[in-house]
Amino acid sequence: MAADGRAEDAMGKRRYLALWFPFLPIDRLRIARPDLWAQGEGPAAVVEQVRGAMRLAMLDADALALGLTPGMTLADARAREPDLRVFDADPHGDQDWLERLCDGCSRYTPVAALDSPFGLMLDITGCAHLWGGEEMLAREAAERLERHGMRVRHALAGTAEGAHALCRFPVGAAADEDAALRRLPVEALRLEDESAVALRRAGLRTVGDLAARPAAVLASRFGEAAVDALHALLGLGRRPLSPRRSRPAIRIERRFAEPMGSTAFALRTLEEMAAEAGERLSERGQGGRRFEALFFRSDGLAFPLRVETSLPVRDAPAIMRLVQERIDALSDPLDPGFGFDMLRLTVPQAEPMAPTQLALEGGEARREESVAALVDRLSIRAGRARIQRLHPKDSHIPEQAQLALPAVESRAPMNWPQEGQEGEPPMRPLHLFDPPQPIDVVAEVPDGPPHRFRWRKALHEVTRYEGPERIAPEWWTARDGALEGESVGLTRDYYRVENARGRRYWIFRNGLYGAEAEHPGWYIHGLFA
Repeated sequence: MAADGRAEDAMGKRRYLALWFPFLPIDRLRIARPDLWAQGEGPAAVVEQVRGAMRLAMLDADALALGLTPGMTLADARAREPDLRVFDADPHGDQDWLERLCDGCSRYTPVAALDSPFGLMLDITGCAHLWGGEEMLAREAAERLERHGMRVRHALAGTAEGAHALCRFPVGAAADEDAALRRLPVEALRLEDESAVALRRAGLRTVGDLAARPAAVLASRFGEAAVDALHALLGLGRRPLSPRRSRPAIRIERRFAEPMGSTAFALRTLEEMAAEAGERLSERGQGGRRFEALFFRSDGLAFPLRVETSLPVRDAPAIMRLVQERIDALSDPLDPGFGFDMLRLTVPQAEPMAPTQLALEGGEARREESVAALVDRLSIRAGRARIQRLHPKDSHIPEQAQLALPAVESRAPMNWPQEGQEGEPPMRPLHLFDPPQPIDVVAEVPDGPPHRFRWRKALHEVTRYEGPERIAPEWWTARDGALEGESVGLTRDYYRVENARGRRYWIFRNGLYGAEAEHPGWYIHGLFA
């Protein structure tokens, strides 16, 4: 084994640190909701409804010591232990807590990933020397989490699968890492339950038993999945690790000797970091489209703040205005807890930003920047998906000719199609129904123009009409262009009609009479001004 992370990296070997929180749901409640635990002491359990019955999903160490097991019904558990404290399962809250722990562990390595269930996987290759070695790094990470109430197990290995297995299946002292891996039970391979039972029935109880058999024999009897899992565990095959956060274009960090308990001071420090990021972007001729700030607390948690802009920016005051908008929009205030010991600002997305010349008395560039700043603030306050803008789409199906996308997303510029000549009435209505609304139509012949139609219980006499304008379905996406209840799209004959009161409508017959439909339906698709 190499002396430090740099030597390991130079030799082409990777090292992984697995962290596992066996009681995460209960520990989360104990830390985040201390009021629930002030009501008394005793064993605790998290329950969820399974097939109409309340069953135990997670137990703390006291409940396990009493003989209670996950999957037991709540009624049976109450009969054994009347003082059992019960809490409802919250998978979303647990996942959010685990993600915050993962963000907090990014202080040790830029490659931190979720490792379900209730685990994290850190690729510490090339990072261990910063902490005095991998053992010191693992001990520091575990002790930091334990100091603030998270019970954690950890293990080191040359593969992510090996670290995962050693963390969850302790095997005691072994001569080396390879010997420890071979003493693991077959359940450490994370196969289906049926496969694990079949292996044990065949007398293969440990990873070493499987490794002693030819791979071809194992694959023919137990499937390729068993061989792939075995090779990944022993380092004979590599499965890529998917980090929670990709490598950003720019990353700036500030570490503090003592935890900082003032949020205002943290924001002032963040503004200095934003100015430094702007200088780096300016040197590259770029501007940031997305900025992420991570506030690392001394208890191991991290609070992320993300802002996104519709145009590339590198101005620190503009970035901080958006950050302040994000903080004001938070349901829970930015709580430093025991203090922030590190701040990180990253720019995950950057785009070229050419210098612009502003015109006197305002100008197009200044107006565009003002509109973009307004869109950014509104998107942060109301939500990214709430503020939308329409983008043209290359489709002649009317309801599919545009897309409503978040306004802060950048799209390749496209020109809207021009309808009709200047000064002529528009060919398309201003108001479009999606989906089109069905109507009852009376026509002289089945494939002729409409003479009257009934819509919303009102009868309309057609005094003028223009058409038909035939729009055929897109044969390569006919199913996508079909109306509700259709298996494929049909040809549409559109008419612009005017009733006796001078109101104008856009209606169509869906399907060619006799060729595509025996009784084509009629729909109103839009209203003209």
